[in-house]
Amino acid sequence: MANPTIKELQNEEKFELVAKLNHEQIKTFVIEQLTKKSKIIFAYMIYQTVMVFTGIFFVIYSFFTIFQGNFLPLIFVLAALVFSLSFLIIIHEGIHGIALKLTGAKTIRFGAYFRKFIFYAEANRHVLNRKQFMLIALAPLLVVQILTFAGIVLHLHQPFVYFWIITMSVHSLFCAGDVGLLSVFYSSDNELYTFDVNEEKQSYFYRKKNQLKIVVCCEYLNNNFSRPFFCIGVCQRIYGGRLINVGRSKQFGCKEVNYCEVVPHF
Repeated sequence: MANPTIKELQNEEKFELVAKLNHEQIKTFVIEQLTKKSKIIFAYMIYQTVMVFTGIFFVIYSFFTIFQGNFLPLIFVLAALVFSLSFLIIIHEGIHGIALKLTGAKTIRFGAYFRKFIFYAEANRHVLNRKQFMLIALAPLLVVQILTFAGIVLHLHQPFVYFWIITMSVHSLFCAGDVGLLSVFYSSDNELYTFDVNEEKQSYFYRKKNQLKIVVCCEYLNNNFSRPFFCIGVCQRIYGGRLINVGRSKQFGCKEVNYCEVVPHF
């Protein structure tokens, strides 16, 4: 199903503006998001804490190796820091760009606010839904961490392993903004959409207004519909809506058989 257009999102009867983000204030916005309670923020904070302490440990240990006459670990630590603050930024944003292309964006624009050390990739007036934004936000995290982990495994007993460990640790910090923005999409059960406007240097987040949900207890329709396949089918045929959930539960007054939950298109 295609995303709504910007004109459709601005229809106040169906959607509401929940956030308007000035790109120069993105760091403040992200910090606010990271302080909120959510599962995705909690998981990222644990991951980042592990990465930061791992990086600190290996930086300190690289100095101790000097007393053993081995300068290579420290050299690779410094090389990783230089790489991370230069080429890794380009790689990170390039992956964002590729992910944007995969969502159908025609033109990708890269930019930076050097004073605030903020870098970005955007597609002007390209509407994104939750799943698409998740792909774009998490693509650099997954790709870079997989590559650095592979590097660690390949050079596990060699000084070059320090390069991969420090690169992985530093890159975890780069992903804070991505995760912070992604968390906005999990602040509501309703569907959220976002798009950037280059000339305004703004990002807009719209939420679909409250939707009527219908729960269908499949055993009341027909015994055959108690099977998951038939339950899903009958929900969509009767209401022609978007399926939200299907499962087994005694909730909603249903027996312990399959039920489905839909947002109908009336």
